[in-house]
Amino acid sequence: MDRLGYIAMTGARQTMQAQAVVSNNLANASTTGFRAELVGAAAAPIYGDSHASRVNVVSAGYGADFAQGALVTTDRDLDVAINGEGFLAVQAPDGSEAYTRAGDLFIDTFGLLKTSAGHAVMGDGGPVAIPPNASLTIGADGTVSVVPLGQPSNSLAVVDRLKLVNPAGGELERGRDGLFRLADGTTAPADASVTLVTGALESSNVNAASALVDMIELSRLYEMQVKMIETARDDADRAAALMRMR
Repeated sequence: MDRLGYIAMTGARQTMQAQAVVSNNLANASTTGFRAELVGAAAAPIYGDSHASRVNVVSAGYGADFAQGALVTTDRDLDVAINGEGFLAVQAPDGSEAYTRAGDLFIDTFGLLKTSAGHAVMGDGGPVAIPPNASLTIGADGTVSVVPLGQPSNSLAVVDRLKLVNPAGGELERGRDGLFRLADGTTAPADASVTLVTGALESSNVNAASALVDMIELSRLYEMQVKMIETARDDADRAAALMRMR
């Protein structure tokens, strides 16, 4: 009976964790450039000095879903979306380089180009700084150009070039801050094949309807596992009662 109860208990615990992941995905269904987190479970025998008679249900993380989200046209000069595969390099709060698909950019009071989450956008030589200008243009290759104040509209000056990278999905891991980094701790090189769509944003790739269905399924699964725990307890009580009758 204890084996049944133990398996059901560990299964219920992992079901709660999976529910938390699905809930987070659903909460970010409207977050620009968000990548849905994938999660599953696997059975792992518990080995020790005696026979491996117990099985533990453990989480099996499958990383993120890197399928592209829908592109939404905004016609805003500072909105960019990755066209196909690739990432935008940004500076994380700890100063390290990280990667995101969120291209809703703005210029702060110090002239630094940042994402809406406040991460400085990286260029060829570090964070991109924008000088005072009459207009700003971001090209498909990430080149940032401005028309200096007091200059004619056709006098474009190149300021910097956004660092665009394209590491394989299996090389990336998501941090607590929602940014991706290379699992080995290194930084990805710039990739000239990555292009941008200006005046557009990429929406989250979370399917809200599918996430809701997953939440319902996980809720029912949790209820079933709790009933299994109760069944194991009741069976153990009956077995103990039979033993006392002897």
